[in-house]
Amino acid sequence: MKRRIKEFSLLTGVSVRTLHYYDEIGLLKPCYVDEQNSYRFYDETSLERMQEILFYRELDFPLKSIAEILASPNYDKQKALAEQKRLLTLKKERLTRLIAALEQAEKGEITMSAFDNSEYETARQQYEDEAKRRWGDTAAYQEYEQRGNAAASAGLMAVFETFAAVQTAGNAPDSEVAQKVVARLQEYITAHFYTCTKEILSGLGQMYVCDPRFRENIDRYGEGTADYASKAIAVYCR
Repeated sequence: MKRRIKEFSLLTGVSVRTLHYYDEIGLLKPCYVDEQNSYRFYDETSLERMQEILFYRELDFPLKSIAEILASPNYDKQKALAEQKRLLTLKKERLTRLIAALEQAEKGEITMSAFDNSEYETARQQYEDEAKRRWGDTAAYQEYEQRGNAAASAGLMAVFETFAAVQTAGNAPDSEVAQKVVARLQEYITAHFYTCTKEILSGLGQMYVCDPRFRENIDRYGEGTADYASKAIAVYCR
């Protein structure tokens, strides 16, 4: 059964814009594109691959790593599913501990151990590294990396172009609209490069103004854009 992109988007919960991006970088291509009207169609194989992508995204894998893993001709789906289940179980156990800590907090008790996420993070990183060693370095991934890096970098700069537009419109760095752009920046970096915590984001905000190369690149969208973005990030990360 073939579904048009809007129907596939509703079924998977993935936006049409994201599906276009996945197609662009070769992560998930439609099964058929109508040459007359450029309509994209997706089938059951597309749905199966999307499920695999979403499992990895739920585990905080960056798109780059997901593409590297799925592109391998030696990819072992059953082994991957078993490892994903183990990692999600660790994630579930942490959430259970957090809920218990909240219940204790309501009684006036303090429990800090529930915030320790080191077991999950260590296991997740080990699996990502192992999967990339086992299934990486494929020709398909090399093509993805070349196309994906260019597209991801262009998308990142589009966020800074938005910062420039927001500044030109007279919005202060601590305004709601500016803070939404910062959130978008954090989400974009996490989705396309690496997990961007507030600590990492704060460091990036400082680098945007301290490193002349970054400042010059960002300020091409308008003088003072790097300073504006840095101040907005500082507010967001407080």
